[in-house]
Amino acid sequence: MARDSRDQQLIELKDTVKELNTTIRNLNALIEAANKREEEHLLKEQEHIEREKVLQEQIDYLTKKLFGKSSEKRDEFEGQLNLFNEAETLKAEPDPEEQEFTTVEKHTRKKKSKMADKFANLPVQDVILDVPENERFCDVCGTPLERIGKEFLRREIEFIKPSIKIIDYYSVSYGCPKCKINAEVPHIVRGRDGQAHMLHGMASAGTVAWVMYQKYVSSLPLYRQEKDFKMYGAEICRGTIANWIINNAEEFFKPMCNYFQRRLVDGIYAMADELCKALHNSSYGKCYVM
Repeated sequence: MARDSRDQQLIELKDTVKELNTTIRNLNALIEAANKREEEHLLKEQEHIEREKVLQEQIDYLTKKLFGKSSEKRDEFEGQLNLFNEAETLKAEPDPEEQEFTTVEKHTRKKKSKMADKFANLPVQDVILDVPENERFCDVCGTPLERIGKEFLRREIEFIKPSIKIIDYYSVSYGCPKCKINAEVPHIVRGRDGQAHMLHGMASAGTVAWVMYQKYVSSLPLYRQEKDFKMYGAEICRGTIANWIINNAEEFFKPMCNYFQRRLVDGIYAMADELCKALHNSSYGKCYVM
């Protein structure tokens, strides 16, 4: 009886082992299928990345061809923008303003400009490095030394930054002392002031010219000019600077525009349809369009 029970347990254990082996084989098959799917997914992702990289390179190349500068030589590295090497790039390039050409019979040769020609229009300030008075004696015999000449050491270019100052104008009055006592109306003479460059505001003509130059020649926005004024010690907002520009433009350019308008209106022909409509509605007569 006991032997039959052991045989039955062995049979059940063999069945259990068989089922476990089947389960293991199924799990291994699932793992292999999952690994295969993952490899296929990684391969597709890598192909997608390579395709995007090729497309981005094509876009960069076409963008550079379309919008880039083709006449300038620049040192560029793959994937890196040249933002800080402007000085290094321009160092080896000759200055076009410093080049002069001497025409020879068969070719053109560049002539090197001299140092004196480069800075001919700049003021020159001499700095004398003199010997202190207490050292102008001979170390051997104590005799006072005599000046025998001076030697050129070096030349420097110094940039003097802009500065702001306030100018107050006062008119001085003069009165006649005799007329003050004898005459009914005293005689008084005051210092005359030239007409101001604008009717409103404190900006001088030079200040307005400077902000206009910065805005329209140097392309410096008004908010950056506001920061510059603050750095120089003046709290001037960008709205005030804008009013300076607008008011002066109207004061100086409006008479010129009116003059040209009068000349156009006096003529027979006009080159713009909208001007012709305005002339038809005016009292200047018929207008013909070219």
